[in-house]
Amino acid sequence: MRGLADQKQSTSGRERLPSGGSEFLGMLAGLLRRPRRGERKLPLIWLVRAEGAPDLVSLLRRILGRGQRRRIPHAVLDAPAADRAARHEETRAARHDEPRPARQDDGTRPARDDDETGAADSSPLDDNPPPGDRPAAGTDLAVALRTVYRQLSLEAFGGERLRFRHYPLADWLLHQAPGEELDAGDRRRTLVRRLRDRRGRHLADETTGGGPEDAVATVYQFAFWLVRRAIPSIVFRVAISGRVPLLGQHYRWFMRQQYLAPRQSVTFLGFAERLTAGWRDGEQPDQVHKLLVHAFLEDLRQAYRRRFWRPGSWRRTAYPILLVDGVTPGDAGHALVRLVNDVRNETGRNDPLLVLVAATAPPPELPEPYPLVDAEEAYDEWADVLPETRRLRRAGAWLIVLALGDPSNGSEPRGGTHNFTPPRPPWWSRRFLPAAVCLLLLAGAATWVDSRWSVDCHPAAPLGAAVSVEVVGGECVGYSDSARHVFNRDPGQERLRAVQQRIFAQNAAAEQVWERSDRRRPFLTLVYLGTLTGNRTRTDEESYVSEREELEGMATAQYALLQESAGADGAALLRVVVANGGHQMRHAGRAVAMLAELARDDPTVLGVVGLVDSRTSTALALRELNRIGLPAIAPTLSADDMDANSDLYLQISAPNRDQVAMIDEYARQVLRVDEARVYYTTGENSSLTEDLYVSTMLTGLRQRFGDRLGRVEEWRTGQRLTEECGYPGLLLFTGRWSEFDGFLRALKECGADPPRHLVANDSANRYMANPGLRASAPGNLPVTYVSKAGLASCASLRAARERRDDVRGSFLTWIQADDLLEPPRCRDGDDTPVGERVSLAYDAATMMIRAVEGLAARLRHADPRQRWNPRAVNPLGVHTEVLRQNAAQGFPGVAGPIQFATDSGEPVAKRISLLRVTRVPDVATAPVEVFHCGVGATSPDQRCRPV
Repeated sequence: MRGLADQKQSTSGRERLPSGGSEFLGMLAGLLRRPRRGERKLPLIWLVRAEGAPDLVSLLRRILGRGQRRRIPHAVLDAPAADRAARHEETRAARHDEPRPARQDDGTRPARDDDETGAADSSPLDDNPPPGDRPAAGTDLAVALRTVYRQLSLEAFGGERLRFRHYPLADWLLHQAPGEELDAGDRRRTLVRRLRDRRGRHLADETTGGGPEDAVATVYQFAFWLVRRAIPSIVFRVAISGRVPLLGQHYRWFMRQQYLAPRQSVTFLGFAERLTAGWRDGEQPDQVHKLLVHAFLEDLRQAYRRRFWRPGSWRRTAYPILLVDGVTPGDAGHALVRLVNDVRNETGRNDPLLVLVAATAPPPELPEPYPLVDAEEAYDEWADVLPETRRLRRAGAWLIVLALGDPSNGSEPRGGTHNFTPPRPPWWSRRFLPAAVCLLLLAGAATWVDSRWSVDCHPAAPLGAAVSVEVVGGECVGYSDSARHVFNRDPGQERLRAVQQRIFAQNAAAEQVWERSDRRRPFLTLVYLGTLTGNRTRTDEESYVSEREELEGMATAQYALLQESAGADGAALLRVVVANGGHQMRHAGRAVAMLAELARDDPTVLGVVGLVDSRTSTALALRELNRIGLPAIAPTLSADDMDANSDLYLQISAPNRDQVAMIDEYARQVLRVDEARVYYTTGENSSLTEDLYVSTMLTGLRQRFGDRLGRVEEWRTGQRLTEECGYPGLLLFTGRWSEFDGFLRALKECGADPPRHLVANDSANRYMANPGLRASAPGNLPVTYVSKAGLASCASLRAARERRDDVRGSFLTWIQADDLLEPPRCRDGDDTPVGERVSLAYDAATMMIRAVEGLAARLRHADPRQRWNPRAVNPLGVHTEVLRQNAAQGFPGVAGPIQFATDSGEPVAKRISLLRVTRVPDVATAPVEVFHCGVGATSPDQRCRPV
């Protein structure tokens, strides 16, 4: 392909564009406009230019260069010219006979000590000695990246210049050779001196150079300059330590990024030393390349990161574009595109750079280009599959390949008609309004703080903690793993807060045990997602019993792992993150979006437990969890076909169809009645369409009972039920627990002639588990209700321990402990009930733990003493291992054996029971199991039968 100079001459006239060319330019202009909210994912566009095709790169260069004031930041890279520049540097260095060490395997040699920017006479990235007179691909890449950096960092686009901090430091380190003849200590001291001198020049440049800055920033820089001059050595040491916030953040970034295993170096100085010439021999060149590209992209990310205290970031209204011309597959231009693709995949982070490549042939990653006329269709398809391809780390995940055809059937170029001018910045970000902006921000901040404190929602996370919360619909939604934020400060919810505090304390203990084990034990994080706010309660009423019990089950699983021996390297350790999806899971979608960011940043996050309510909002949350690749295990969800929303979904409880079948068998075998009447509710401000639990149960009842179903009616608060007095058939409540108290009050009018057989679904279990609600329940009605954990009663657990059932016996030991649940359960002489959902949540968490331990055992087959690498497993692999273990022998759960069908996330023949209380207000008397279906703990018989 011709060079840029030749191309400019050839396109000086009015040449025709190929078909779709003008539309492509319009699409490109749209991509470069930065949205006011959120960010856009930008592809790598590869144009395959046939012989005689117009030169879109030169056309774009002319268009982008127009404008007197604001222009789109852009850089132009001629790949053949970069090759010639690299060859020239090699020749000049040889002609001047500059001192340099013999070329090593990575082809490096040092730069001069006074080269601060990293633009040395040689490149540090020669992968191998160059064949003939052509420099190595690494040399081309280094020159190309440096050329792009210099163009983008110029103050030439009508706005504040892009500031780079990470890339120049990385490039500078690669050019350093602190003297191979020196010993290790002298080399370290030489490198420290050069770093300190470089830092001094860098700070001086930032303080005195550049355009106008905000007054606060100027004062800060001047004060910091004074401190640096007064105590330069101390400030420098503090900065590179990475331990003090706001100081040395770019040094700290190098130790937190993933390339070249920085943690092996312990300190930044050790890592920096590994990058210098002579010490870089043992490093993988491709990792060095990726570090350079990652540092370059990180600088762009930070420049475009919107912060309300940095008006300049809001004035960046157009994304930068890199135009790469004359690329051939396998050269430095192609290598740069490949590295950008790989870094985006491997870090999971987006960046604001749009790359446009012009080449004579398609890349080997995607050899079949789209016609240019189908550019918008190609972009839409790319955007649809990007989440999956980047998760699979495809080599061409970010590529869109387009073919430029013959312009004979095209149109005249209409570049001037496309808006390649950056949009105007928001009025409040302009420099002449700083005082007004500050006042508005202060007023807004005061309102924002007041609104968050009014619901006790603190978005600021403590150091080292995972806390992210925000007010949504008046509720504090988000997640926390730290006692610095505990969900729900309502009066009466002390036990809910106490179990969160217990979990957070055990999180800290698990971290300490993991460190003391030399990080050998498998370590995983599970998120509990539930409804932790929004219920209306009295000041003396515990209104979140079910959620508290599920958290107690998670805490028990966590506690059991902490009791393992210090030498048990195969035993996992569990960290629990508590997340709130809001009342009736209405804000579960927002909570999942926040959890997606947590899972992206923390590889130990392997699944979600909880979800609480079977509603459409829960179904949408499951679909989103499936999209981001997080398995979900629901201890109590039972709406039919919830697994249709996620391929990574499993539930512990039997589906509604099994519950309906048990109620029907109970009516036939025990009550011996044929007719049934049904009343349902869906909860406050909800509907039957939104409530999947109630709607699927009603569907199942209609299918199972058929003509025997006399009445199906929605019950509303205040509605009288005198027509049900003395009713001899089955009176079934299939609504939500929040209306069950009102339903009982309506039946109180029957006095001495109540309905003969009142049966409630398992939602009523949440009411029956609340001693405060039961104690004030109206009347003395007997109630039979569905239980999903009848095998986890105190008597059943004691019997299991007697027959040496290790799973259930160990669970009994944990819940009796002094330092776990408050109060302890099932102690001799004090039969405090276990709680319906404690064992179910314990089973859900333990199922994930066993899968991780199984994977760890196989990974450590060759070396049982190796450290645990959290990235060695992923959520999808853990889900697959759960199914593999379950298919082999099922899971021996505390609440009954669990066996999944091969094509479903619902359990098969899961044990469910009917419990009966003679008087609802009699809290002291334990419910009695009267009927059950499904496989028991000691018998494979799954038939429905009376106890």
